[in-house]
Parts: sequence; structure tokens; C-alpha cells
Amino acid sequence: MRDLKNKLTLGKNTKNIQTRKGKSFGYQVLGFGAGGSKTVISLEYLVIAGGGAGGASFNSYTAGGGGAGGQLAATGYELFAGDPYTVTVGAGGTSEPSGATPLAPDSVLATITAKGGGRGGFASFNPLAGNGGSGGGQADNNTGTGTPGQGNDGGGGSTTGGGGGGGGAGGAGAAGSGSTGPRYGGAGGNGAANSITGTPVTRAGGGGGAYGGNGGAGNPSGTGGPGGNGPSANGGNGVANAGGGGGGGSGNGPGSGPNAGGAGGSGIVVVKYSDTLTISNPGGGLTISTPAAGGGYKISSITAGTGLVQWN
Repeated sequence: MRDLKNKLTLGKNTKNIQTRKGKSFGYQVLGFGAGGSKTVISLEYLVIAGGGAGGASFNSYTAGGGGAGGQLAATGYELFAGDPYTVTVGAGGTSEPSGATPLAPDSVLATITAKGGGRGGFASFNPLAGNGGSGGGQADNNTGTGTPGQGNDGGGGSTTGGGGGGGGAGGAGAAGSGSTGPRYGGAGGNGAANSITGTPVTRAGGGGGAYGGNGGAGNPSGTGGPGGNGPSANGGNGVANAGGGGGGGSGNGPGSGPNAGGAGGSGIVVVKYSDTLTISNPGGGLTISTPAAGGGYKISSITAGTGLVQWN
């Protein structure tokens, strides 16, 4: 299997054997010695990792929202036709009623890796919010840190009666909001819009923080789960195939809980390429949907699994 950098360096004698006017989804042929050649194809992609789970409330009032999965998008990504490349769609972070909530899994397309979202913080049990593609919201004063170019930081909580901070959003979205006041959880950061499928769609929003009574909103796009709303309530789940963070669980003080944070939403990999090409999944393992082609290109959405893809 061959993985390439984002751009191949073509020699000065390389010739473009096909030109599509007004389109960026052509291909080229590279020579590899006598009688050998490789066809270079150009893709547009969107890669979103799984969202982080919200923090649990355990003997406490407050928990932070999970950070969204990292979001990466670009055009002009070049690969070789006929070569297999690894694709992984990261699942969302798992909801844990107590104890450490693991980092959500990454999503991968060949050499492109979007980092899984960070978990939301716990106020009195494993309090640190997780770093990741986007950082989780904190239950106290610290926040999870997002990965530059992929996501944003989580929002801060409060040690003086405020709620947990919201999780950060992926891509060019916003950081999570801090607690807005006594007994209020912060909202998750809104995600970033992307138009690879033809219309703008906003994905990868952070989960809302929580406090014993009022949960923060997931985010305006609705892809992150809301914080638990009530004196003893679990957080909402992030949206599947959007990389949303889970909402924080809401407790009502010592002796309560555990009230689990919501699970993070799974990620997605979307690729757009010339309609002269056909995508395949040798060996299986991936869930791929490719609607009818239009406008000179195809768009394939990969929504689950790990496996190989190639274009011919």
C-alpha cells in the first residue's frame, strides 16, 4: 500500500494527458522507468473524527461537554489510481458514568488524519478535560485544547457555582462557551460549514456543559449533545456522522450520580472525484454510499468502518 503527501512533485517532462475544462478532477500519468506508469488522480475531501464524550457528574453538580472531532477539508489531494489507501471512520467517544472517558478515535484518509475529540471534564472525579481534535469543556477552571487547524478549545467551567464549559467545535468553528453564570452550563461551540456535497452543511459541534439544574445547549447547528437538563440527568449524545461532542451529565451534589455524559457522534470521510473513476473497497470493512454522478464528478460518503479504498 502506498500513501502519498498532499501534493506529488511532478517532473518538468510530465504531460497532462487529459484536461477537463472548468473542473479540478482530472488525472495525469507519471512515468516510472521503461514501460511503467502511474495515473495520478485529484480529490476533494472532508475528514471528520469521532466526537468526544461528555464528562460525568459524580458526587458533584457539574461536568463539561465533549469536544467535537477534528475537521479537515481540502481540494487537490493527489493519489495514484489503482493503489489501495487506508480509510478509517472514527467512532464517537464512549459514555462513561464514572472514571476516565477515553479520547474518541481518529478518522483517516491515506495520509490525512483528523484527531478524535477530547472528553468533557469531571468536577470531582478525573477532573481534567481532554485534549483532541477539539478540546473538551472543563468542569472547573481548565479547558481541553484543540489541535490547530482541526478544532478549537473547550470552554471553562467554574468553581463558584457555575456550570461546566461546553466542548470546542471542529474545523473553523468556535471554541466552547464558558459557564454563563451560577447553575448554568456553557454551550458547545458551533461547527464549521462545508459544501463538498453541493450545499453547505454544518458538522462537528461541541457538546454542552451541565450543572445540577440547567444544561448548556449542544450548539446552534445541533450536532453536539446538550448538557443534562435537570438536577440529575445524563448528557445528550453527539450526532452520528457529524463528529459532535456529547453533553455533560448533570448531578445534584454529594451523593448523587453517577450521571453519565453523552456519547460522542461518529465521524465521516467524504471524497469528491472525477466521474470517469470508480471507487472500490477491496477486502470490505467500509460502509460507502455513492449517489448518481452529476456535473462531471462523483461524491462518496464513507460512514463507518476501517478498510482500503482505491480508484480505477
